[in-house]
Amino acid sequence: MIFVDACFGKETPHTPIWMMRQAGRYLSEYMAVREKAGNFLNLCHAPEMAAEVTLQPIDILGVDAAILFSDILVVPNEMGMELQFLKGEGPKFPKPLETVEDLENLDMEASKKLTYVYETIELVRKDLAPEKALIGFAGSPWTLATYMIEGGGTKTYSKVKKVIYSNPKYMETLLEKLTVVLIEYLEKQILAGVNAVQIFDSWAAALEKDAFFKFSWKYMVQIAETLKAKYPHIPVILFPKGVGAYLDGIYGNFDVFGVDWGTPIELAKEKLGDKYVLQGNLEPTRLYSKEAISEGVSHIMETMQGKRHIFNLGHGMLPDLDRNNAKFLVESVQNYK
Repeated sequence: MIFVDACFGKETPHTPIWMMRQAGRYLSEYMAVREKAGNFLNLCHAPEMAAEVTLQPIDILGVDAAILFSDILVVPNEMGMELQFLKGEGPKFPKPLETVEDLENLDMEASKKLTYVYETIELVRKDLAPEKALIGFAGSPWTLATYMIEGGGTKTYSKVKKVIYSNPKYMETLLEKLTVVLIEYLEKQILAGVNAVQIFDSWAAALEKDAFFKFSWKYMVQIAETLKAKYPHIPVILFPKGVGAYLDGIYGNFDVFGVDWGTPIELAKEKLGDKYVLQGNLEPTRLYSKEAISEGVSHIMETMQGKRHIFNLGHGMLPDLDRNNAKFLVESVQNYK
């Protein structure tokens, strides 16, 4: 598999490409399946439909890897927190974590209840071409903890940051619990058939440097190193969004570092290119223009020439993108000379 080879720094016939949120609303085929499911969460819970949308970008765009269709918040949901996806508002936990009792009530057996995710993986792997990789994933403990304490998305992070500074023990207990569950969850994804795993830290940039390493990175590395010790053949990708200023402190046994679009690829190459394969980092809104795509591809490919690299966006695809531009991007990378 070209994608797995690239994750391990091996030479490949072309730079592999996949895109975060490549199964999504910009595809009419995805919207048709989602409508059939009734809502987003139903789609996550229906293995046959989730498998269908996982495979769509392989068939439509020709990317080198599929990423499992699911959501990072199925984990806290199965730990006992009611989850709602409200139209125009995004995900909500109506009863966020507040007390020690709330922490004690979290179900530590959650990975056993996520069977619909493992069934989706088995179905995808059965239909996916053998040369195409399937990427499993999870949210980082810090990102999940943020949602669980804030009760949804946030611009200020005031509740969760209040906890880290006024009651760090509470936060550490929650992060430790999430780490245990996430290790079990990702291990079950591996056993179900994924060829690589990515951990998304969407809210990394909310933390100042010392707090990032204490409350986020430490736990991501713990997950990565536990999985690498047991499954050395499975690449682990870590993607902390918005930490370009902290690259000097990055450490740990994992394979691929995901570079967000706000971090210059030259900087990531200078700081981390000798230690890790880099993944990224085209600015997603460049996909609105073929000229902007060509410019961005040339810049990243020229910068990474001779260095280990997987092409991706520096964050997820946007819902109103033109699929023809996405196809143009994939072809531009795969045919780049």
